[in-house]
Amino acid sequence: MERFAVRSPVPVSAAAVFDWHARPAAFSRLIPPWERVTVRAIAGGFGDGQRVTLRAKIAGPVGKDWVAELFEVVPGRQFRDRQLSGPFAAWTHTHRFQPAGPDASVLEDDIEYRLPLGGLGRVFGGGFVRHKLAAMFAYRHAVTASDLRRHAQFSARPRLAVGITGSSGLIGNELAYFLSAGGHRVVRLVRGPVKPAAFDDGTTSRTWTPDARLDPATLAGLDAVVHLAGDGIADGRWTAAKKARIRDSRTGPTHRLAEAVVAAKVPVFLSASAVGIYGSRGDEVLTEQSSLGHDFLADVGKAWEGPTRLAADAGVRVVNLRVGVVQTPRGGALGKQLLAFQAGNGAVLGGGGQWVSWITLNDLIGGIHHALMTDSLSGPINLTAPHPVTNRVYGRTLAAVLGRPFVLTVPAPVLRVLFGELADAALLSSACVVPTRLTETGFAFDHPELEPALRSVLGR
Repeated sequence: MERFAVRSPVPVSAAAVFDWHARPAAFSRLIPPWERVTVRAIAGGFGDGQRVTLRAKIAGPVGKDWVAELFEVVPGRQFRDRQLSGPFAAWTHTHRFQPAGPDASVLEDDIEYRLPLGGLGRVFGGGFVRHKLAAMFAYRHAVTASDLRRHAQFSARPRLAVGITGSSGLIGNELAYFLSAGGHRVVRLVRGPVKPAAFDDGTTSRTWTPDARLDPATLAGLDAVVHLAGDGIADGRWTAAKKARIRDSRTGPTHRLAEAVVAAKVPVFLSASAVGIYGSRGDEVLTEQSSLGHDFLADVGKAWEGPTRLAADAGVRVVNLRVGVVQTPRGGALGKQLLAFQAGNGAVLGGGGQWVSWITLNDLIGGIHHALMTDSLSGPINLTAPHPVTNRVYGRTLAAVLGRPFVLTVPAPVLRVLFGELADAALLSSACVVPTRLTETGFAFDHPELEPALRSVLGR
């Protein structure tokens, strides 16, 4: 048997750490973004005998299940799980929560495992497995401490019932799990009929139809709505039809949702927007007080935010979430370019001096939560890290984190041939955006600097 153990402090009580782990959504929050793993099933309530099935993608749709069973659950102190079937010859994982004061504890993960193929497995796979475990549990402990710190900051506030559109998307799904694991009640607002859930992930669902008037009863009992739905901006070349979908998927649905928020008397409405609303501005530092741009994405942003004034004029606290370039290997800009950088083909785009206003997915989720819980926040807020970088610095940093060369350049004319209008709007556009409203209201970033951020999300 091999053994791997790690301990780290957590800024809440041992009971609070246990309770967080006991909520179904915590399983999903703890999966590192570089791992192609999802929770496939949870059988039974949290306690002795509960079984959790994880699905690990191997190649394309091909995957392998890992089934674990909980035992020796001691409320507030520990639980253990053992592998019933999966990649190891044997696996027993002890999760301990040691008190270290009234609002502090120590999280300990202690794993005993045996690799398949006996001594041969140890020789050829032992170092690889230990490296994987070290990266995985460094991420898990960081997320646990961060999530619990963020929830503890608002512990005096009641937990909310929050409706989320776009809840199956990259941001919405992670937000749903973050809020649910923190004790909030999450209602996914989904298109089409609500299907029976395969298992309890801590959330529920209601149907909404973006292209039709929304019955206010759909929002009954909600304390807040977070609107994240919209056609993907960088999904495919911009034809006239694609541009119409980008615009129409944001304007009409936002207007109808704002009307329903007012009619249902939902007190808080957070609606997504993007830093593209500022247009391409060179080296100008852009805050929430800066003027807006006049290109296609800026016009879409203005038309996207415009309908929310209907709710604001009715007394609803409205926050416009101007989201930057989200950093996660699960998708978005980083996900699209990661394969090229891993192959050593990362390149400066155009002149390389254009600014990239980036943010990690977890800081973005934390920023949305901060906006939900901070009554003094309304109007536009920039959801970007405090230290934007140029495209050249971004590419050099990503290549260094991956240990790959960074010597290529793709000239602007080539980008225009490859991507059409999207090249100027997204790849060559420059917006140096800073999160003034977040920092003014006390939000603490986990990753204000790019290199530690990329190392965290890539397990490096």
